[in-house]
Amino acid sequence: MAERREDQDSDEDYEVVDLTDYARRHQWWSRVFGQNSGPIAEKYSVTTQIMMGGVTGWCAGYLFQRVGKIAATAIGGGFILLQFANHSGYVQVDWKKVEKDVNKAKKRLKKKANKAAPEISNVIEEGVARSSVSFAMSLPLPPPPPPPPAPPTTTL
Repeated sequence: MAERREDQDSDEDYEVVDLTDYARRHQWWSRVFGQNSGPIAEKYSVTTQIMMGGVTGWCAGYLFQRVGKIAATAIGGGFILLQFANHSGYVQVDWKKVEKDVNKAKKRLKKKANKAAPEISNVIEEGVARSSVSFAMSLPLPPPPPPPPAPPTTTL
């Protein structure tokens, strides 16, 4: 029993530290940025924080709206110019080379898929087929063939 009393006495020697109070007094950003910096919650009222958040959010939304419209216009315009260049004959797509590259990628994936589980290999094969079709559909279409010559007209 004497040993238990000594253990209880040694437990009483430790001081309990409140971590929340310690964190408030020793903030990492105070050491990095100085004593005047700190969380906004300690500097401004709730109303001011809500107003600042609203104004900042509105400005960010307005900026992203404008930039998004410009980006969409540039991408769409570029796509239209590529289609125009293709139909004008400035862009030539080597469809045989595209097919050869897609088949080469299929073979590589099949080799890697054979090492994986059979369930995964089926998913990969379907994914390659779908991705090659979607890739081919995203490329500009070849120009249409010229129309056949009109048959000669005979009059009696």
